[in-house]
Amino acid sequence: MTAISGSAAAVTGAASGIGRALAHELALRGCDVAIADRDEAGLQAAAAEIAKAIEIAKVSPRKVTVHRLDVSEPGQITAFAEAAGAAHPGLNIVVNNAGVALLGEFGEIEQTQMEWLFNINFWGVVHGTRAFLPLLSRQREAHIVNISSIFGILAPPGQSAYCAAKFAVRGFSESLRHELAVAGSPVRLSVVHPGGVATNIARNSRTGSGVTDNARRSESIERFDALARTTPTAAAQRIITGIEKNQPRILIGKDAHFMDLLQRFRPGTYWKVMQRMMEKTAARRIARDAARAG
Repeated sequence: MTAISGSAAAVTGAASGIGRALAHELALRGCDVAIADRDEAGLQAAAAEIAKAIEIAKVSPRKVTVHRLDVSEPGQITAFAEAAGAAHPGLNIVVNNAGVALLGEFGEIEQTQMEWLFNINFWGVVHGTRAFLPLLSRQREAHIVNISSIFGILAPPGQSAYCAAKFAVRGFSESLRHELAVAGSPVRLSVVHPGGVATNIARNSRTGSGVTDNARRSESIERFDALARTTPTAAAQRIITGIEKNQPRILIGKDAHFMDLLQRFRPGTYWKVMQRMMEKTAARRIARDAARAG
């Protein structure tokens, strides 16, 4: 078990979404945080938000350091680990959260686009783990959290690049967790599989160069918004519970739990079931929102 209060954590992708909410929740629970992202303005806003929340909650102030980071650059990750370790000598939690999305089927995506996604979603996790592991190994107890996705458990069409990277995160994380356990390391590891979380990842996604139908992007965002039922705060709280309980796999949202079971029991045909349910759910959500607006 890794106690949150009195710990220090490094969180990538912390300017928005799950990463920002997680840094916020960790600080409120007595954890110092080193937050990192490419979006410097977003980081500063996140740091100010944390300070304000702590003031309102009347809890002890926490040390928050801000670090600009592009996780696709291994050298920057190494520098971040060094800076975070210097600022927080007792740093014992690392959350490799930064991620991007890419819309398009395999034949619509250029190799360079797929490599761009992998450099962030997979290699960013690997390099982050490698950079921080020596520091974590010196602590009495420590924890690595690697963010995969429910699309690291099942794979819908149109997400071949994203699924490949998230499956890779899952495999890497599970194997490393076993290696650490066999070695008697104080470092524990959790891999997180969020379902639909209400973030801007779909809006900020890139589109495959071969996608010629502009309406597909809008439809994809609309469908994501209709299905993303879990708030970033709820996701962050679930991750913290997983850290505290040393849970090797953390599923976020009822949809993630359902899809995990669906894949287990219908490994060859889960997509047919999933597609029907997603279409019905999205249609109901869109109709309800339209009724409220009208």
